[in-house]
Amino acid sequence: MHDISKEYKENFAGKPPRLSQVEMTELVLPNDTNLLGNLLGGRLMHWIDIAGAMAASRHSNKIVATVALDSLDFRHPARMGELVMLKAKLTWVGTTSMEVKVNAYAENLKTGSVILTNQAYITFVALDSEGKPTPVPPLILETEEEKREFEEAEERRAERLKRRQRG
Repeated sequence: MHDISKEYKENFAGKPPRLSQVEMTELVLPNDTNLLGNLLGGRLMHWIDIAGAMAASRHSNKIVATVALDSLDFRHPARMGELVMLKAKLTWVGTTSMEVKVNAYAENLKTGSVILTNQAYITFVALDSEGKPTPVPPLILETEEEKREFEEAEERRAERLKRRQRG
């Protein structure tokens, strides 16, 4: 098998995370909630996946597919009538795959208070026109926080690959 990693890095201009980040806002409506008036976890996961995919597509300029969800923390419920703001930003890029961190915040429109409700790390793979994995531009890290997030993402990737081998 041909190793394209060196070749793709030499032939692709990299992009910093700020160029592909996505912010998306949703209003929590009655159809989005459970019997307690809290946002359904599945609905939130759907929104998180969409925001993450948009950031990954923006970075790669390709259609992407979700391949892994490493973590999704439910810290605080979002309630009916609140806004949910999703902020998606790339944290790591490999040859064909990308990790995106998505933070979800709930804003109470009556009080103006905003709280972090959820955080997720999702891995996407870029696909070519035939649906096959295709190389993506490298990630240009500009800040110390981005460098730290990149290292943490590599640790999550190593753990994910270990789990896959155990099988």
